[in-house]
Amino acid sequence: MNEIEAFKTTVEAFIADKKITPTRFGKEFAGDPLFVFQLRVGREPRVATREKVLNAISKSEQAA
Repeated sequence: MNEIEAFKTTVEAFIADKKITPTRFGKEFAGDPLFVFQLRVGREPRVATREKVLNAISKSEQAA
C-alpha cells in the first residue's frame, strides 16, 4: 500500500468510525466539502494537505 492509499484508508475509516458524512469531513478537516468525493475518484492531495488532515484527525481522536 502506498502513501496515498494509506491516507485514503485512514480517511474512510475515520468517517465510518465517527459516522459523519464525507461532506462534513471535507469541510471540517480539509476546508473542502468535495474533498472525500474527489479522493474516491483519484485526487492525490499534496503532502502538506495530507499532513494537515492527518493532524486534524489525530487531534479529534485525542479530544474524544
